[in-house]
Amino acid sequence: MKPVELHLPDLPEVPISLGPGLGPVAAPAGVERRRAMPWHLRLREGLSTYLPILLMAALALATWWLVKHSPRAPGEAAPRPVSSEPDYTMSRFALERFAPDGRLVLRIEGAQLRHFPATDRIEIDEAQIQAWSPEGRLTRARAARAVGTGDASQLQLLGGAEVVGEDAAGVPLLMKSEFLHAFFIEERIESDRPVLVRHGATELRAAGLVYAHAAQRLELKGPLQVTLTPRATR
Repeated sequence: MKPVELHLPDLPEVPISLGPGLGPVAAPAGVERRRAMPWHLRLREGLSTYLPILLMAALALATWWLVKHSPRAPGEAAPRPVSSEPDYTMSRFALERFAPDGRLVLRIEGAQLRHFPATDRIEIDEAQIQAWSPEGRLTRARAARAVGTGDASQLQLLGGAEVVGEDAAGVPLLMKSEFLHAFFIEERIESDRPVLVRHGATELRAAGLVYAHAAQRLELKGPLQVTLTPRATR
């Protein structure tokens, strides 16, 4: 049998719109444009969009790091307790102290020196001391142990203490005791322990003394014992 052909007249085209859920919906023009862009252009566009946010986050992180790791001001640090232990020691040493005009006024030698920062005190074993007055007069002192101020302007001589000098007239003067408190810059010696004083050919024993060279005064505390050595006769 020969097939039957049916010819219909041309019909006008009518646009058809599908509702939600009935078929694909055309994408917005912006999305279609981005899809059509090369990948490197899309990456650059994304970076330009989020770059300000990334910069703000990086700035906040850098600020936090600087605050956390920046050193504190000296005033904010908690004060450290001063140690009662010596902060330095010296063995077989020699220290010299000079006046503002460069003149040597004090020289200290010893077996060992210890400095205590809590009280700015020094301790010296086997102390040997030399002190010069402004006129150049020399005073020597020694003791098994000496304790005094950090600048050694005054020293307590302990154990076999001995000070040797001259009075204002140039007569030799010796002071010996188990304790002598020496003020070398002021040229003053004090003691509240039994002392032996030898002034020229005279020997005195007392319960204590105060010697002030500037006032030319030697004060002895009783009881007092005096030994006079007679002059040799021809």
